[in-house]
Amino acid sequence: MKLSREREKLFNAIIFFCNNTKHCYKTKLMKLLYYLDFWHFKETGRPVTDQIYKAWKMGPVPQQIYNEISPDKNPDDLKKFLFVEEEVFDEINDKKKLVIKPKKSFNEKVFTRRELDLLKKIADVFYEAIGEQMTDSTHLKNAPWDKTVKEKGENAIIDFYLSLDDEENSLTERIVKDKQLLDKENRELLNSI
Repeated sequence: MKLSREREKLFNAIIFFCNNTKHCYKTKLMKLLYYLDFWHFKETGRPVTDQIYKAWKMGPVPQQIYNEISPDKNPDDLKKFLFVEEEVFDEINDKKKLVIKPKKSFNEKVFTRRELDLLKKIADVFYEAIGEQMTDSTHLKNAPWDKTVKEKGENAIIDFYLSLDDEENSLTERIVKDKQLLDKENRELLNSI
């Protein structure tokens, strides 16, 4: 079965973050993916990995990959790219963390220049951060997670449009919708050839 482009980007983004940040356990990884997708959407009108994010109590989570990254639930395609194991870090309280290790080298060719630059920027900003700090950063007032929890409640899907704002690098909702319509028309045209 051929891997979709978005899935290949997802696995390679995980490999990149594992190789280019410290403390890249499951919680931190979920937040790094969130920033990748939402910051990219804000600037281009589309996410990088095509994940759907939910507003869980501990912050935004791409539920599909979250559920797949566990020692006993890895789908076959994930197993080709990543090794996931549970590691005890507090024996007294029986606390464990999931360690994610790349099995393949990072493939930068699946990303655009903009996506690569954003991967590097996110890794630089959060290089030393631990999962709990990343959770705090996603809970900021008026951030997409905060707005979703206030308006729809916990476990609701976080709308990518909530990442659009008045900052200079942000697209407007109208521009995003126009770009998405154009993309759809282009896909239909290409499929008809």
